[in-house]
Amino acid sequence: MIKKIENLKKSFDSDMQAAGGLNELEALRQKYLSRKGLLAVLFEDLKHVAPPEKPAAGKALNSLKNHMHEGFNDLLERLQTKKHKADRIDLSLPGRRPFTGRKHPLTATLDEMKNIFLSLGFWIEDGPEIETDYYNFEALNIPKNHPARDMQDTLYISEDEVLRTHTSPVQIRVMENRKPPVRIIAPGRVYRRDTPDASHSPFFHQVEGLAVDEGISFGDLKGIITTFAHKMFGEDIRVRFRPSFFPFTEPSAEYDFLCIFCRGKGCRVCKNTGWVEISGAGMVDPNVFKAVGYDTEKYTGYAFGMGVDRIAMLKYGIHDIRIFFENDMRFLNQF
Repeated sequence: MIKKIENLKKSFDSDMQAAGGLNELEALRQKYLSRKGLLAVLFEDLKHVAPPEKPAAGKALNSLKNHMHEGFNDLLERLQTKKHKADRIDLSLPGRRPFTGRKHPLTATLDEMKNIFLSLGFWIEDGPEIETDYYNFEALNIPKNHPARDMQDTLYISEDEVLRTHTSPVQIRVMENRKPPVRIIAPGRVYRRDTPDASHSPFFHQVEGLAVDEGISFGDLKGIITTFAHKMFGEDIRVRFRPSFFPFTEPSAEYDFLCIFCRGKGCRVCKNTGWVEISGAGMVDPNVFKAVGYDTEKYTGYAFGMGVDRIAMLKYGIHDIRIFFENDMRFLNQF
């Protein structure tokens, strides 16, 4: 019996030295220390040992039992510590930065434009992108069969419903429900039947402004546009107004900014003119005031528009409007 105990101890010690992982250690526990393991078998055999030899055999067997449990627990602790060290975070490694979103350049530009006009005392108003023929055309002094409608290239949903071609309908909706003074901007998406190219898109973004009160003049309009140009592009940017025609303003003008890139010296962007065309503006036509019930003898007002996409292209030096809408992360990650 003593010989069996010594052999089992040698076998246990050898297997424990060879164990390299927790799975192997669990297999050894089943082999030696389970209810049907080799140690339990020796305790069963103790019944058959002769009485004179039983005390010595029992003492040796209990010593083996303690040796096995201590050896098992010690190796278990060492293997668990080793695994913990392998699994834990290595704080010496550089961290992995989580992906953070950012504003699309059009959104960033529109937010900046809104903040500029808010600082100038304008309110922000919104309206539907699907408009009636009345709000999109007739109330803006563009009656049916008016030649100005041929310039719109409108996307019609039905005979009386269109995708708005400008955000001017918002101005009509505001004036119908609010008495002067009125001082608003109307930002939003608009639609035209344009074939996409470097400077045209079937949808784009506008900011239109309206101010109505007693005694408003064209000089006030020039002051607002010039202040916007300075805040957006710098104090050295001059503004130029050229006579033009729009059905809903009279007198009307196109306005240009001094070229953002060459500062008036002439370059490819401004076609060597030193000026970049922005949009149109003018004094609100009295027929528009009549459509909303404003007293044309008492009130005057100005209206202006500008393309958000156009401003963003100038601000960031982008020469193709299509790239805003292609969702190319190589482009968007630059902003």
